[in-house]
Amino acid sequence: MAVLLTKDTKVIVQGITGYQGLYHAKLMKEYGTQVVGGTRPGKGGEEVDGFPIFDSVSEAKAATGANASVIFVPAKFTRLAAIEAIEAGIDLVVIITEGVAVWDTMEIVDLANKRGVTVVGPNCPGLMTPGQAKIGIIPGDIVGSGKIGVVSRSGTLTYEVAHQLHKAGMGISTIFGIGGDPVKQTNFTKVVKLFNDDPETEKIVLIGEIGGDAEEKAAEYIKQHVNKPVVAFIAGKTAVEGKTMGHAGAIVSGNVGTAAGKINALREAGAQIADKLSEIPELLK
Repeated sequence: MAVLLTKDTKVIVQGITGYQGLYHAKLMKEYGTQVVGGTRPGKGGEEVDGFPIFDSVSEAKAATGANASVIFVPAKFTRLAAIEAIEAGIDLVVIITEGVAVWDTMEIVDLANKRGVTVVGPNCPGLMTPGQAKIGIIPGDIVGSGKIGVVSRSGTLTYEVAHQLHKAGMGISTIFGIGGDPVKQTNFTKVVKLFNDDPETEKIVLIGEIGGDAEEKAAEYIKQHVNKPVVAFIAGKTAVEGKTMGHAGAIVSGNVGTAAGKINALREAGAQIADKLSEIPELLK
């Protein structure tokens, strides 16, 4: 069953006239996603490669019935773009842009929580319901449809675990790349809850990494509420204390955010731990 994203979801692309926005709008449409248009202030009424352009998200929503947005605008404009989408009544906002200021993200998340809007990202590859739709930049040809829910902080590892499952003949219900920034609304706990509540998702894969306590909080939720099989992998076991490894949120300080701590918490919650990504399909069996 689709989680948050279905074939009926109508998507607008904020920043559709930029290279990345247009490139991925085409890929999303080719995959089957209903990309109904995009926004670029001052370009309303024009078209780009068959996609209608609107001056604002509210105009796009009124004209197309859009209920989701994906943001490809530069980091310094992301806060305004996300707030515009939230205030226009968009239900799902996916922020692909990286380098967004933490303070801007905090403001976006606060407003989204108040308005009941789901925000995925920033600095994320997005999400995909295989065979139905995708929002973001996850390659469509490496993900098959099935009953395994996947959530990951790392974009690259999102693709790799999808590929490993696909090679093993295992399909995915919905795959989330939630992003590696330290502040986010759609975190591990929220996605695990969505998978746990979804009757068509039978097993869960969680791909975490060093830094922060999101995996530990998810482990606590899993221990108390989840009765579905969970397989987890934590990246960054060899990271040096105090050094950021790839993501803004991937920093270890003292006993906080260590790979060992996350692995122990997940194992105590009943999750099976993969030492390598290639072990995940076998553990799921």
